[in-house]
Amino acid sequence: MTYKQIGWKELAAITGPQSKKSVEKIREISPLLAESLVEHAFGTLFTASPLPRRDQELVTISLLGAMGGAEPQLRTHLEAALRVGADPDELIALAEHLSVYACYPRALNLLRETRVILADKNLCTLKETRKVDLHDHDTRVFDSGGVKPVLVLIHALAMDWRMWREVIPNLSANFRVIAYDIRGFGCAAEAPSAAGLETYALDLSDLLNKLGVTQAHIAGLSLGGSIAQHLALKDPSRFHSLTIIAATAWPLEVFTQRADAAVLAGMDAQVIPSLTRWFRPEDLAENSWAVRYARNNVQRAFVSGWQAGWMALASIETGKRLNEITVPTHIVAGELDVSTPPELMKGFLAIPGASFEIIAGAPHMISLVYPHELAAAITRGTGLRQPALDIE
Repeated sequence: MTYKQIGWKELAAITGPQSKKSVEKIREISPLLAESLVEHAFGTLFTASPLPRRDQELVTISLLGAMGGAEPQLRTHLEAALRVGADPDELIALAEHLSVYACYPRALNLLRETRVILADKNLCTLKETRKVDLHDHDTRVFDSGGVKPVLVLIHALAMDWRMWREVIPNLSANFRVIAYDIRGFGCAAEAPSAAGLETYALDLSDLLNKLGVTQAHIAGLSLGGSIAQHLALKDPSRFHSLTIIAATAWPLEVFTQRADAAVLAGMDAQVIPSLTRWFRPEDLAENSWAVRYARNNVQRAFVSGWQAGWMALASIETGKRLNEITVPTHIVAGELDVSTPPELMKGFLAIPGASFEIIAGAPHMISLVYPHELAAAITRGTGLRQPALDIE
């Protein structure tokens, strides 16, 4: 195997079908530079680098953005980054990061080029967020707006509103979708610690009041599903419907152990046990945005928020009162969920008239792995029988 063959293989993997055409244009003027590009840059340096292709491209984009004046090359590498697994939100974050270490003009130029590439590839990002003041803390809220039935999404422990990122476009055709950061996580990380599910439920009620929402369809995943149950028992008048996704209504000793583990060993030590519960082996091997996002959230979480969330689940009592829930309820389980398996989820059928479905092949973090299927399940839970539409 020659350096030339190795270089062409690497070049094609990063820049795609345009690689040969690009090199031939260079060769027309400078055969030496074309050969050096293939054999030295791609055949030697890049191939031998311990940096994965995605990381190499993110570094290259950062350097070109900081240098300025290299917009054609910047576009090439933005496209390459997407090809080798970078996420649109990561590219936007690069421009935001660049504003601190380079300057705002360079960052705005990179943001402009990123926007062009994303538009050309019909890749949308959700940016309709704002801060909302609740009674004792701020949170960040996504609100798709519009005069439609309101659907509120409540995220899982350690995550933030972005765990619904791929679900929301499949729902916003039919609903005004609202997603927010619960107390202790995301932009609400500095809030006073929750004293149990009651605190989280009061926050949700406060948020609805601040947004002028009297009633809503409410769906929650994991801790979010437990919060929704609690509010359904406390104030059913706030609900059009309730969708409980991969959640529990029953306390387990392991919940206290998970809270204590963070206190004793810190958040880095919670990454492996959490991700192996939440995802399938193939998801972890692929290491897509969803897995990177979850890993980053666990590492960045404050021990206080993590502990409060697990202790709220450790003291949950809604399982004793499921037969008192009067809200139309839909239960969604993941077939391969090891945290809240289907057999456990069937306990929610104690809710009068509750419907139940299993999403085939889905692990615990259904919204991150099977967003389209989950959006359809949530839509069914609201009573809207027409399929949700993809919004590009």
